[in-house]
Amino acid sequence: MTPSCGGVGHWQQRADVVVVGTGVAGLAAALAAHRRGRRVVVLSKAVQREGATATFYAQGGIAVVLPRTDDSIAAHVADTLAAGGGLCDADAVTSIVADGYAAITGLVDDGARFDEAAPGRWSLTREGGHSRRRIIHAGGDATGAEVQRALDHAAAHLDVRRDHVALQVLRDDTAVTGVLVRNEDGLGVIHAPSVILATGGLGHLFSATTNPEGSTGDGVALALWAGLPVADLEFVQFHPTMLFDGRAGGRRPLITEALRGEGAILVDARGESVTAGVHPMGDLAPRDVVAAAIDRRLATTGDACVYLDARGVEDFARRFPTVAAACLAAGIDATRTPIPVVPGAHYSCGGVVTDVDGRTELPGLFAAGEVARTGMHGANRLASNSLLEGLVVGRRAGLAAVAHAADAPAPRAVVDPVRRRTLDRSELQRAMTRHASVVRDAAGLAQVRDLLDTARPRDLTGRAAVEDAALTAAATAVVAAALDRPESRGSHHRADHPHPDPSRAMSTVVRLDAAGVATITAPAQACC
Repeated sequence: MTPSCGGVGHWQQRADVVVVGTGVAGLAAALAAHRRGRRVVVLSKAVQREGATATFYAQGGIAVVLPRTDDSIAAHVADTLAAGGGLCDADAVTSIVADGYAAITGLVDDGARFDEAAPGRWSLTREGGHSRRRIIHAGGDATGAEVQRALDHAAAHLDVRRDHVALQVLRDDTAVTGVLVRNEDGLGVIHAPSVILATGGLGHLFSATTNPEGSTGDGVALALWAGLPVADLEFVQFHPTMLFDGRAGGRRPLITEALRGEGAILVDARGESVTAGVHPMGDLAPRDVVAAAIDRRLATTGDACVYLDARGVEDFARRFPTVAAACLAAGIDATRTPIPVVPGAHYSCGGVVTDVDGRTELPGLFAAGEVARTGMHGANRLASNSLLEGLVVGRRAGLAAVAHAADAPAPRAVVDPVRRRTLDRSELQRAMTRHASVVRDAAGLAQVRDLLDTARPRDLTGRAAVEDAALTAAATAVVAAALDRPESRGSHHRADHPHPDPSRAMSTVVRLDAAGVATITAPAQACC
């Protein structure tokens, strides 16, 4: 019997597991599921592979506790909890950190190669918020590119479909039934009992971001549209040092935190330290602290940017070739002049509520990587924990999806025509940048909420329309959560409430109702 597509789908296919996304979490999940003998389909909305994922652009490295060093799981967990502003799930952090070394060795088995201090011994660096040197890296500051290369190579034999845009997670009253997809042949359905969202972040809610162009909150929106909760979305991490090159918006290069770990210093236009007296760790304070310090300094001075002085970093061009090339492309020789930087939208600490195996509250739907909220990051992600979480939880989600698919009946998907509330992207980005970025207040957030209330239903006719609708849904959840948190905590800074409120040391959970209106629900708990 052919499942009904409600007159919408033009083509139909089946799989055991569908993975949406081709970054570190998506490919780790897909490889794990494939190696268990399941039919896996991987969807990417990008036409080209190169530069399509946030993984590819990751510079700093992977935080991991190596054996036979002075580091420990307990120390890494403690650093992560300290950065997380009281909102991390300690059990989740411990689980993920403890599995880090095994995940890295698996990645090495897939062909990844990391920089060595001596034959057989990886080179370690330190980044903000870390009490130890525990960051492994590749190509100096090209770790993400190496991770992506290794995973792409390992996944070369998988069924990876490019230019396939996921429009809707299909479900019945009890479980996932598949995915509605648009490709060059039009609308279609992939019927599957297990779906894994690994779509990355939502940096393009803002005018300028370190994220690739596809980071438009797609997975968060797909989950919200399917009736699932998201949590901690008010905690958008702004990387303190995004290259300021005078452009109005779009993706901009980040300047890796590892430079500060090697002695680069943040100064303003007058050469004065930006972080002196702000935090005991100075320029190596957690990212939210440094980003807020820069934002305050710029507000005080009226300057367009601050500067990262890396002239004292030994052998800069060889050790940080990606940064050196980005600077030179902008006409900056970082060995001779400080690098102009500003905070930039970088990472969503929250996302779809999952457990540490990627399970959501909807049987058959999983999420991993930046799109998911496992409890690992809390109010502020510790540097270089993102690739770690993507590897660990991605693999676990792939295995959990296989187990679910093995027990699930053949899904029968019914599809209705899809229309979603949508705002003009540029207008939304301007509003979010002005009122919901590094520092917010109630009045500004209310203005964005009022703008979002003007969104009108629109047919999802192509990738741009889907992305605009996803950005609108994600913004609705971000703004609702930010308004609901009248305090400053982690990467959520409220100018009208500059101090933390101990009574708010809990996650804010948001759902969308059938009309696309955000509702705040009970604090996030383990979903499974």
